[in-house]
Amino acid sequence: MSPDLHVLLFLLLRMAIAAAFVVTASIITERSGPVIGALIATLPVSAGPSYVFLAIDHDAAFIAQGALASLPVNAATIFMCLTYVVLSQRHNLVVSCGSAFAVWIGTASIIRQFDWSLTAGLAANLIAFGICIPLLARYRHVKMPLVTRRWYDVPMRAALVATLVAIVVSTSSWVGPRISGIIALFPVVFSSIMVILHPRIGGPPTAAVLANSAWGLLGFGMAIAVLHVAVVKFGLAVGLSLALATCVVWNLMLWWRGRRRLRIET
Repeated sequence: MSPDLHVLLFLLLRMAIAAAFVVTASIITERSGPVIGALIATLPVSAGPSYVFLAIDHDAAFIAQGALASLPVNAATIFMCLTYVVLSQRHNLVVSCGSAFAVWIGTASIIRQFDWSLTAGLAANLIAFGICIPLLARYRHVKMPLVTRRWYDVPMRAALVATLVAIVVSTSSWVGPRISGIIALFPVVFSSIMVILHPRIGGPPTAAVLANSAWGLLGFGMAIAVLHVAVVKFGLAVGLSLALATCVVWNLMLWWRGRRRLRIET
């Protein structure tokens, strides 16, 4: 087998694994309602495979630097969510989604201009979430209509994540860890939720899914910080595992807290 063919087959295998991961998460999300769906959506469905495959090709220092660049981008994602949630109450998909994407791209472009420390990245997240979580709270409780899945929904999500993985993996060697870290956090899952659900069930119910994702996205930011520290101290495998465990444990705590509050109210 020629080296070029081997590289291509390995890239396709990585894309297929990422696609399988997002297909599983998408099916669970659709059957779980806005709260559980939001918690699943804030697991590392797209960024996780990207970082795993980057770790195969690069050392711990590269991954740590990439995670450091990803950390403030998580703040850009919550501002993107806020933009969509507010605008989708009265505007169509093109206006709501287009404005949200513009906010993410603009914020990420500004973030790219600076060298971020761990402290600065955490501070950016705390400020962003401190602003956005209270503003999103009023949009969380919306009755979800029945969602009829179309044949192309899951393949489209899988293709988006597979494409993201392909871009991150194939360009990482020449764009470096900072750009790779930014690209890896492009909000594919949230984008697909907006594009697929908005035309089908309307803006407010779709916005409820994103509004419920705020606390989970905060945990995702903590997982990125854990990844940055842990890969250097404990190695790639342990660092990636600890980052994933941070996301899972945080979201389980949110789920348990929500169930407990529901039992108290009833």
